[in-house]
Amino acid sequence: MPIVFLGLGSNIQPEKNMLEAIKLLSKQVRILNVSTVYLTEPLLRKDQPKYYNCVIKVETVIEPYKLKFDVLRAIEEELGRKRTEDKYAARTMDIDIMLYDEMQISAKDLIIPDPEIPQRPFLAIPLFELEPDLILPGANKPIREVAAGFRKAAIIPLKDFTDTLRHLVTSLGK
Repeated sequence: MPIVFLGLGSNIQPEKNMLEAIKLLSKQVRILNVSTVYLTEPLLRKDQPKYYNCVIKVETVIEPYKLKFDVLRAIEEELGRKRTEDKYAARTMDIDIMLYDEMQISAKDLIIPDPEIPQRPFLAIPLFELEPDLILPGANKPIREVAAGFRKAAIIPLKDFTDTLRHLVTSLGK
């Protein structure tokens, strides 16, 4: 079964929305693991609240386009996400496909692997946590090297909330 890594982020009621997103995702995919949740600065919007970001590892047979547009977008909308022209606007929930097995897709509306992994510590570091020996498809670059470049990055681990999220995943898997 395909292994998929999803990036989750929220800066509007992030604890409530991340917990709810995990519950909704668990009805569509099998959640295998959850990275540490990190507190991060908003990109290009210092006037916004900080984000909670994490990566989850899942198994699914849902093909990438259906996963993105029928499952992930539906969950974002259910949690109150309003898409606007401003791609840096605050959001209740943002769920992106980072990796889908070894697949490489470069289309107008879907790019896999996520091209922002090498530029964003809140993607690279949690991905490294979950899959330390991963080689990024297409780039043939070890995630270990990418993540190592961000060691001093200003992302703060949220241990207690990470434990809460992982406990939820464990309880949903039973």
